[in-house]
Amino acid sequence: MKSLYPDYFAKYYDKIYHSLRDNVDHTYFMNLIKDCDGKVLEVGTGTGRFFSEALNAGSDIYGIDISPAMIDVLKTKIPADQQYRVSLQNLIDFKFDHKFNLIVAPFRTFMHLITVKEQFAALQNVWDYLEPGGSFVFDAFVPNLSILQNGIDKVKDFEQEVEPGLTVRRIASSKSNLIDQVTHVTFTFEFDNGKETKSETWETDLRFFFRWELDHLMALSSFRMWNILGDFNGNPLQSDSTDFIVCCEK
Repeated sequence: MKSLYPDYFAKYYDKIYHSLRDNVDHTYFMNLIKDCDGKVLEVGTGTGRFFSEALNAGSDIYGIDISPAMIDVLKTKIPADQQYRVSLQNLIDFKFDHKFNLIVAPFRTFMHLITVKEQFAALQNVWDYLEPGGSFVFDAFVPNLSILQNGIDKVKDFEQEVEPGLTVRRIASSKSNLIDQVTHVTFTFEFDNGKETKSETWETDLRFFFRWELDHLMALSSFRMWNILGDFNGNPLQSDSTDFIVCCEK
């Protein structure tokens, strides 16, 4: 499992994903977290798109991430006496001295687990740290067969003046290995100050899943109750669904 975000990505992560994702999954995950009567763990907490809001709302929430750059940004948003809640750990082998009533892994976090061994290790670790009756919720995208076959070639998905005189553009490309079910994603960041443009490139892999594969994965795990939703409004899977939301109960 690897997906270490560089400093320049972490610095503008909020700008990018508040724009691209808040109207997609924000309400769903925030409602889950705020409705939980007990401890919550957010896996892949990043710069705190959910975490900081939930903490300010009074949730007993903890967060882990594998990227030091992301954790550093998050800690600037929360009081010093609450920073113990955030730690540099991963989904496969995180450790705490208490259990949780809810564990969430939003925004494709589970898809960074490339191998079946990693996936089962993560599911077992989550199960071990849930209270009886506790829930684990994660999401993945429904594979678009056209994109899997043809890839994405240099599509600009974000452009914004992030601070006076500095515009950031993000350009995405992807190429999929259909046998290994891995999509290799390349993000090129352009930083334009009006006089010159500098660029940085970051790459990551995502393991894509199909519906019955997820169902079989859960059936072979320690979880004995689960449901797969088709969108962040809680609707069942349909032929035009673009997201899997996997809801598991211990």
